[in-house]
Amino acid sequence: MAAVAAAADSATAASRRTGSADAAGPTAYRDSVDSQRARRPDTAGPTACQVSVGSARACCAEVGVPTASSTGSAERSRAVAGVGIGWRPEIAQVVAGIGGLGFCEVIAEAIAPAAPPRGVAELRARGIAVVPHGVRLGLGDAEGVDPARVAHLAACAEAVGAPLVSEHVAFVRAGGREAGHLLPVPRTREALAVLVENVRRTRDSLGVPLAVEPIAALFDWPEDEFAEGDFLTELLDRTGALLLLDVANVYANARNRSRDPSAVLDRFPLDRVAYVHMAGGAMHDGLYHDTHVDPLPGEVLTLLDEVRERGAAPAVMLERDGHYPPAAALHAELTAIATTAHLPLQTPHLARDTTAFETDIWARESDAQARSSDATACEPSGRPRGSDVTAVASVSRTVASHLPAPVSDTRAAGSDSRAVVSDERAWASDSRGRRATLVSALVDGGPDPVGVDAARLAAVRKALLRKRAGEAAKYWPLLAADLGSGFTALAVEVLAGRSVAGGLQDGWDVARTARLRDLLTDGARRELRDRESAHRYDGIHAPRRRRVRLPRLRSGLTG
Repeated sequence: MAAVAAAADSATAASRRTGSADAAGPTAYRDSVDSQRARRPDTAGPTACQVSVGSARACCAEVGVPTASSTGSAERSRAVAGVGIGWRPEIAQVVAGIGGLGFCEVIAEAIAPAAPPRGVAELRARGIAVVPHGVRLGLGDAEGVDPARVAHLAACAEAVGAPLVSEHVAFVRAGGREAGHLLPVPRTREALAVLVENVRRTRDSLGVPLAVEPIAALFDWPEDEFAEGDFLTELLDRTGALLLLDVANVYANARNRSRDPSAVLDRFPLDRVAYVHMAGGAMHDGLYHDTHVDPLPGEVLTLLDEVRERGAAPAVMLERDGHYPPAAALHAELTAIATTAHLPLQTPHLARDTTAFETDIWARESDAQARSSDATACEPSGRPRGSDVTAVASVSRTVASHLPAPVSDTRAAGSDSRAVVSDERAWASDSRGRRATLVSALVDGGPDPVGVDAARLAAVRKALLRKRAGEAAKYWPLLAADLGSGFTALAVEVLAGRSVAGGLQDGWDVARTARLRDLLTDGARRELRDRESAHRYDGIHAPRRRRVRLPRLRSGLTG
């Protein structure tokens, strides 16, 4: 308790520091938000994005989901504010019971713009802003952004009347392979140019502002030319994008690079923050992982207090992507965030201690994945009182005293210096090839890219496999329940060295291996039998639904 309180007191000194870049320089960010919303593709004919948005608007009108057109320009112009949460089907009922919710965030790739989930539509009907959050667009992809994915993101924004959308400063595919993971782009001039072009193309197809989120990276590229904050400032200056500040990512990166998170924030463009992410994490293999399935650590809440002191927490939301706690525990984390950020949040009426809503993800999503092998990789002034800080600490898990010493980074604190690598320029010029090598190393068992820390890459591989196991468990709930803690271990063993295929196919491979080893109980055996009776899967290609053959009718009469 005392450690958290002391850390919070230190934020007073931090508030005297400047958290943004030199305001004297010209920046694209200084374009008004209204002009950002007015940006449209300046082509003669309708783009794929415009066609998709038009279709989404028409379909949403049929199902009664509010759109930007139906809610008016006033609704579209307001920014997100207050406390928010990431909407997930598993906790939809809990989210629906939270009073005073300012906004929510929905994974763009998980919804159909023509028919957003019922829970999302109900939140919109209550006037709660919904922000589509992309995870697979690949703003850092060297091959450029896929117009169809951009169109989908734009259609999602139109369908839910979003005030803005967000994506990651990351690449997710290279060399024709899906990584199934958000990977850090090299912080080089070449990579920056690619990012700028991709962000501009995406913004030009959106009717709302775009906020970009720096990721939690377990490794750095040896050819990096920028500190992270300088890289972000340059990106935002040249594109007019906003910043989605993930405080948990800042903490994770600083810890794993042996840096002071306050010093890291000093170089971030905090004057561009649209809203803030908060999430839990845990230690694995000597590194701190931003897991989204663990409780909020006290250190991340303390860092949020510093961000608030710097005036960069206009809206703050909780991300949770698995291992959902009871509703009361989930709300306790939201209360801790609200207390730290000095944002309002009402206590909900919890009629039932439930964390589940629409748990049969197979029924809702398996058909889409079976058709495509590519489917499926949320202030008042004044400081907190002492009692407030104690309350925050009581609902968080303080981990600093139990964590091992962080792995040292090649950059010295407060400096852009790095170890001299003779092949830096050659690596920078072959950024596309090195990214392809990285993805192959992570998902196909290929060789590591030269110069990248092998131990860090091994940690990324394990994290990716654990993530794939979690996705597979969503599609194979009986299998996961029957195997218990052994499910993840078996999935990691089976999926190692196999290309990312999505939760349905990955889980199928795990299920067949479990059957060969006689590990299946009645429930899991029935689940596998039902899948195989409804779909064909040859162990290589994506599962396909079986065709029902009807008996032919004989022509003519007999007898």
